[in-house]
Amino acid sequence: MSRDAGRHLIRAAGLLFAGGSLAACALLAPLPEPRGLADRLAVFPDHGVDLDGRVTIYWNDHQIPFIEAVSDDDAAFALGMVHAHLRLAQMSLVRMAARGRLAEVAGPLASDIDHGLRILSFGHAARNIEAAMDPDARRWTQRFVDGINHYQATLEDLPQEFRVLGMDREPWTVTDVLTIGRLVGTDVNWLIWSGLLPLRQRPDWPQLWARLVESGSASLPSFAADDVNGILAGIGRTGSNSMVVGPDRTTTGGAIIANDPHLGILVPNVWLIAGLKSPSYHVVGLMGPGLPVFAIGRNPSIAWGGTNMRAASSDLVDVSDLDSDAMETRDEMISVRWWFDSTVTIRQTPLGPVISDAPLLADSDLPDLALRWTGHDASDEIGAMLAVSRARDFAGFRAAFDTFAVPGQNMVYADHDGNIGQVMAVTLPQRSGTPSDIVADAEEVRRDWATMKSSGDFPWSYNPGEGYLVSANNRPTRTATPVGYFFSSDDRVSRLASLAGGGDRLDVAAVKAIQRDVYMPSSAKLRDAFIEGLDVAGLASTAGPEAAEAIARIRDWDGHYHAGSVGAVSFEQFRAGFLHAFYGRLLGEEHGAIMARRGALSRDMERASQDVLDAALAAGLEAAGEGLDAFTDWSDMHRLSLAHPLSMLPVIGDRYRFGDHGVGGSSETIMKTAHDASARRHTVRYGANARHVSDMTDMDENYFVLLGGQDGWLNSSTMLDQWPLWQSGGYVRMPLTPEGVRASFPHVTVIGN
Repeated sequence: MSRDAGRHLIRAAGLLFAGGSLAACALLAPLPEPRGLADRLAVFPDHGVDLDGRVTIYWNDHQIPFIEAVSDDDAAFALGMVHAHLRLAQMSLVRMAARGRLAEVAGPLASDIDHGLRILSFGHAARNIEAAMDPDARRWTQRFVDGINHYQATLEDLPQEFRVLGMDREPWTVTDVLTIGRLVGTDVNWLIWSGLLPLRQRPDWPQLWARLVESGSASLPSFAADDVNGILAGIGRTGSNSMVVGPDRTTTGGAIIANDPHLGILVPNVWLIAGLKSPSYHVVGLMGPGLPVFAIGRNPSIAWGGTNMRAASSDLVDVSDLDSDAMETRDEMISVRWWFDSTVTIRQTPLGPVISDAPLLADSDLPDLALRWTGHDASDEIGAMLAVSRARDFAGFRAAFDTFAVPGQNMVYADHDGNIGQVMAVTLPQRSGTPSDIVADAEEVRRDWATMKSSGDFPWSYNPGEGYLVSANNRPTRTATPVGYFFSSDDRVSRLASLAGGGDRLDVAAVKAIQRDVYMPSSAKLRDAFIEGLDVAGLASTAGPEAAEAIARIRDWDGHYHAGSVGAVSFEQFRAGFLHAFYGRLLGEEHGAIMARRGALSRDMERASQDVLDAALAAGLEAAGEGLDAFTDWSDMHRLSLAHPLSMLPVIGDRYRFGDHGVGGSSETIMKTAHDASARRHTVRYGANARHVSDMTDMDENYFVLLGGQDGWLNSSTMLDQWPLWQSGGYVRMPLTPEGVRASFPHVTVIGN
């Protein structure tokens, strides 16, 4: 060993020892003392603020605020304070992720994640976005940031996450907000591509790709939250259900709207609930922490929600033939907690960053691939959503999305006059057809991206004859410019349509019940195919006692993933064994696991040989028979964990796990609780993490609930208090009228004059 190498090793050991020693007190410290609502509200600063007048914040017993302000500037400032009060640690961690700075708090294991995030460069367009923003939206965002900074600067006790992760108070900027906005605008196709790219070396790749595009339903898999995919899947707006029902289909004589976004299951929740009244805004709804807009909500005239369109907002481009002088490079320093800092080189082309340099793709034997993404261009989603909050009719609602690009959303609408509608909120290149490969030709991309189509160029719907509109990440209306290629299966959208358009008119209670529906049409169809296949192959008649009982359970199962179902257990055990054997025989063990996607299974079974089918059926039956007594019911097998991101830390992680519960639902039920195909106990990491219902005949009939709670302060009484409501189908009423707010929001904070 050289003397220099020895010195480096000694220095490294010293750094690790010193870092571990200095952090030990923070890492090993217990959770903060429990804090009730009065204690939490007592720390909210009520003086020294830069306001035009007096701001009153009403809080309900769940620590949900309703802000009343005499000016929009004051409303935005108070809103920033509220976000920081409830979620400062969460916001700060998301900002670190958006900037690619996770290794600063998580250490060397996050260096590769930061490298990938730096390449994605979520802040790439921030300066241009800020320069092009609507002036009122720019002012609103700045005042929101001022509120965050005031709260952070005056806070005496920082959240425990700051100490555990070694974070400092860093001033917030408009650029930070815009960069976080781009992070949550992640293109869901990236998550699909990262799984499919390893298959591109197969000789039958063209056939596999054609099959995937044909089916249009390459399901989004669950990822652990310890890599770039896990971060993007947990934070990005990747799924949801939305439904609007017109007056002819309701008992109220008006429209009813229902939305439940699908995102990562985390504590704290990735949403918070708030209400606000100022000269320009009067709204209640769901907000992303650190973002100054209501993504889902209601004002006195209209209500809105949306589902991810799965829009084709990106292209992977082969740039290996690009002239060297067209390739720009920059070195970026990654600071690493308890270890040496590292330098990474980012390569940038006119068609986007070279994404194949990301460590996640290092073993995929790829050519130089650039990422062309609409999120790297300027657009104004904040201005668009603020315009939605001010809209009073469908024309204003539609026009609001002229500047909206990412993530592409199917936005639904209802108003107080009983009108319903749907708009495609997205900006896309003018492509000519479906792609022939996952990697596009550079010249083709230059041509397609020369002309962009915005929301106004795409179809919309207003008061359809059916009397309802539903959206669930399904394939949208076909358009001249392709909108996307990979969509969710039709399970949720078909189930929503059947319940919204059924014989009985709906009231608010019926719509709330729909949000908890756990029937999965494709599983019922697959159940019948499995039973028929077992009968034809003679496997049912020759089954042993355990296997025969499993068959009986599957045969009698009604397709509902109720928490107490035993049929769902046997079916999922059978399905997991079948998928593993079926795709393993078709494509080999490694690649078969990638292609085992539910959306194309029925079609693949129709094309498979009888030998492959029989072997897979036998494997499925073996798995179900062996697992017959493993679980008492579906809730025993299908678990939902209420856990903070710090739960992933070794040694101390257990203290940040706050519950493990059995739940109903499945990957494509309306009440989505997504999971991988598995014959074992598994944990839900993605699903319906919030709900909203509004009756448009009454300004005060607005209902919301979070999976977890409103407060991000560890050990707060409102950190998890909404979990029982979510589990039982309860909601928190969010009135709009001043009388309604005062009646149900008894705790008052006054700031300013």
